[in-house]
Amino acid sequence: MPIAISPVANGHTNGISALIGTDGPTKSQSGDVQADAKTTRSEPLRYSGSLDQFSSFDSTPAIGRQFDTLQIRDILSHPESDRLISDVAYTISTRGVVFLRNQDVTPIEMKTFTERMSILAGCPPSSTLHVHPLTEEGSELGDQISVISSAKQKRGGGLTHQLSDTSRLASVGWHADITFEPVPSDYAMLKIHTLPLTGGDTLWASGYEVYDRLSPAMQTFLEGLTATHDATFFHDESRRLGNPLRTTPRGHPFNIGSSLTTTHPIIRTNPVTGWKSVFVNKGFTKRINGVTRDESDMLLKYLFDLVVHNHDAQVRFRWQKNDMAIWDNRCVWHTATYDYEANRAGDRVCSLGEAPYLDLQSTSRREAMHAAV
Repeated sequence: MPIAISPVANGHTNGISALIGTDGPTKSQSGDVQADAKTTRSEPLRYSGSLDQFSSFDSTPAIGRQFDTLQIRDILSHPESDRLISDVAYTISTRGVVFLRNQDVTPIEMKTFTERMSILAGCPPSSTLHVHPLTEEGSELGDQISVISSAKQKRGGGLTHQLSDTSRLASVGWHADITFEPVPSDYAMLKIHTLPLTGGDTLWASGYEVYDRLSPAMQTFLEGLTATHDATFFHDESRRLGNPLRTTPRGHPFNIGSSLTTTHPIIRTNPVTGWKSVFVNKGFTKRINGVTRDESDMLLKYLFDLVVHNHDAQVRFRWQKNDMAIWDNRCVWHTATYDYEANRAGDRVCSLGEAPYLDLQSTSRREAMHAAV
C-alpha cells in the first residue's frame, strides 16, 4: 500500500540563510522560509519488516548493511513496491549505507528507484534528481546520471581533482555529495560496472557516530552554529574543461545560478530517523560562521579528524562487478580509494531531499538505541 505522508510541523532551525540574506532564520521563521524545501515527514519513518525475507548482515556495528540477493529491479515491479522501497529508505538512513551485490539494473531504473525512494522518505514536492554543475549538455545517459570514471578523472574535473592539487593525503577526499547546494542530496545510488582486479574500494563514515562522540557541551555549542559550504572551484574546472557551468535549476528551484555557496547547520536532523548528525565535510565546508577564523579552523579540523581517525566509525567496501551502494548523504561521508591504474567506472544518481535543519527535540542515535532497549 502507498505510504501516507503528512506535512511536517514547524519548530526547527535551519541553514538556508543564503536564500534570504541573513545569518539564518529563527525557530519561528523556519516554517515560512522552508515552504518549498521542507521535509514532508511529521515523524520518523517506521520499518514494516518487508526486507526480513532477504538475507543480510551489518557490515560493522556502527555503519553499513549488505544484501546479497535483493534486486532493485524486482522491488520496482513488486506489487508492494512502495512498502519495500520505504523499508529500503529506512534501512539506508539508519545504517548509513546499504550494499547490494550483482545488480541487474539499468541507469533509467536507478533514476526511477531513487526518485520514488526520496519521495517516500519525505522529500519536498519541489525536489527531484540532482543535475551536477559540471554535467555536459547532451550527456549520453542524461542530465541526472553522473558517470563516475577513472578515465574521466585523469582528464581532471570534480572534487577529487581539486583536492589532489592541495594534498597528497588520501584522507582529504572525505565528503558528502553536493552540500554546496541550498537543497542538497538525501540519497545517492552508485553502481560500479567496470573495475580493476584489485583496488578502488570506497569508504563511508557515520555522522551519527561522530555526533555521539562529542561531549554534551560540544554538542550544544555546535547546535547553535552554521557553516558555509562552497564549491566555487567548479568555476575553474568548468573553464579548464571547456564545459559551461549549469546555472539553470539543478533539481530544485533553489539550486540555481553560479554562486555554488550556501549555509547549513553544523548539526542537522535526519527526518527519516529523527537522529542528529554532524554535517560538515572536508570537500565543501570552508568556514564555521559566528566564530573567528582561527576558531573555525580548529573546530573544523577537530570534526574532520573525528571522521578520518576513527576507523570504528567507518566501513570499507570492496566492489565486485555490478555491485551497488546506496547511502544517505545527510548522515554519512564517503571517499574513494585511488590505488589502481586500470579503468574503474560506474553510474551515480543523487536525489535531493529537504533543506538541512536542526530539530532541537531530536535525539542522537545512541539515545534512540538505548531508549529502544
